[in-house]
Amino acid sequence: MNKLLAALIAGLFATSVFAQAPAAPAAPTAPSTQAAKADVKETKAVAKADAKELKTDAKADTKITKAKVKAKKTKAKAHRKAAKAKAKAKAHAAEAQFDAKSSGSN
Repeated sequence: MNKLLAALIAGLFATSVFAQAPAAPAAPTAPSTQAAKADVKETKAVAKADAKELKTDAKADTKITKAKVKAKKTKAKAHRKAAKAKAKAKAHAAEAQFDAKSSGSN
């Protein structure tokens, strides 16, 4: 269940990256000057850099989410282990008290 939840969250991050990515600029019909070509090249480079940054951010968010899920699992495991140890200690104490009462009455 947790893996499914993590996969769904990762999927949401991935879809948000594509939703925020700027649309590819339309190719100009007839770029006549060098300045126009340089501008298009620059725009493409900026769009590529933005997409790369968004992808990196999405990966980082996914890693953070996975780390949080793992920490939550570890914490829950530690709580279960502590509760089990506490119950065992109570049972041992009750047994020792019973033994003390039964040996004292004889």
